[in-house]
Amino acid sequence: MRRGGHGEALLPPRRRRGPARLWVAVVALVAGTVWLCSSSLGLGLARSSSYGVKIQMVGEHLLHPAPIGHICNAVVAARIMNATLVLPELDTNSFWHDESGFIGIYDVPHFIKTLKYDVRIVMSIPEITTNGKTKKLKAHQIRPPRDAPVTWYTTVALEKMKKYGAIYLTPFSHRLAEDIDDPELQRLRCRVNYHALRFKPHIMKASSEIVNKLRSEGHFMSIHLRFEMDMLAFAGCIDIFTPQEQKILIKYRKENFAEKELVYRERRLIGKCPLTPEEVGLILRSMGFDNKTRIYLASGELFGGKRFMKPFKALFPRLENHSTVGPGKLEENTRGLAGSAVDYMVCLLSDIFIPTYDGPSNFANNLMGHRLYYGFRTTITPNRKALAPIFMDREEGRTARFEERVRQVMFNTHFGGPHKRVHPESFYTNSWPECFCQTNPRNHANKCPTDNIYEVLESQFQSIEGEEDIEEVKPSNQTDSTSQIEETMVK
Repeated sequence: MRRGGHGEALLPPRRRRGPARLWVAVVALVAGTVWLCSSSLGLGLARSSSYGVKIQMVGEHLLHPAPIGHICNAVVAARIMNATLVLPELDTNSFWHDESGFIGIYDVPHFIKTLKYDVRIVMSIPEITTNGKTKKLKAHQIRPPRDAPVTWYTTVALEKMKKYGAIYLTPFSHRLAEDIDDPELQRLRCRVNYHALRFKPHIMKASSEIVNKLRSEGHFMSIHLRFEMDMLAFAGCIDIFTPQEQKILIKYRKENFAEKELVYRERRLIGKCPLTPEEVGLILRSMGFDNKTRIYLASGELFGGKRFMKPFKALFPRLENHSTVGPGKLEENTRGLAGSAVDYMVCLLSDIFIPTYDGPSNFANNLMGHRLYYGFRTTITPNRKALAPIFMDREEGRTARFEERVRQVMFNTHFGGPHKRVHPESFYTNSWPECFCQTNPRNHANKCPTDNIYEVLESQFQSIEGEEDIEEVKPSNQTDSTSQIEETMVK
């Protein structure tokens, strides 16, 4: 059994003589990286005025989707609508203060080449020439419903596209249903997330240097600590902060999220509050990790300052991040979005990964799915709902059997091992079974493609128009080892 990112959906369509098919331009902000689909890389707004590479096309319609959303969903939407994907620019947003954008952190040629058999990709919305005058095609904005089914794109969106020539879908985050009956569209999501989206060489090099340095001293664990202002405000978990800090969180929530009355105790009991650094430390200690454990911390600025980190550091002093480990000038190349990208790669390749908040956290969710896809790497996911009463008892002085109770909760998990996805588990955290293949399957549809699939497809792609015979793709018995994966991902 192995991951099957390259399935039959990669086969190019048979070419037909006749009118050129309609193309649609799709623009979306990547929210993940190699991941697609992160709190670290995609909570900004794309500038609608920043697209502008000339493309000579006549009589073609364009779709221009969302500033915020999953890039894999943009690709799937383009595929559904027989569309051209317009490469996005990430905005100079107030949260990241970073102008590097999509082309600054991702390997764009690789992205385009990897998906060439699925969807056409261009750099921006084209300009059109009418009566000798050239102007940029304008898109008509429409709002997709949340978790829109495939049929919405083939009816409502397509109708608007034909009427206006170009449509702009916004917002786009979670605007395509996660569960789609067509397995090829699901596999396309995996091709985007785990194959097409790859960071630029300098990011991969920096990540490799960090991983190699950490590994030189033995195994290491990575933790995504989502104890940051935006997530705390979103969750409505503010009672543990000072009055001044509470005012900051309340203000941020009013400015960025829908108005809703949230009760801290109720939110915590249903597992909606991010774990504090101290709680993460107590969980690890209860599981048997000691103060010699090497930890890489992936996190933005922690809200509440040093007082929340102090208990954690007391338990686990061997704490590193991308600013403290690596070459002396590494920090110059790992600020903002690039720093988040480095964090993603280090977490991807760590021996153990712990996401402390898997709510609307694209970074953590996609890392979980990515690690499962590449060899079922160990992931420890705290069950916040089950842990909440244990920690609340501790705060009120009831500490009997504390560590034993925590262990009972924590050891009741898959630890990143293979398991079939069961609702409400997300496709992005576990793409089993759609994106996994078998070397010797009973069902032909589950077989793995050849290892040289791109060479086979390239040959087919360049064949003459009207060719009816497509070379048979034979299954392979070769499986990927963890070392091969790491060499591929970090080189």
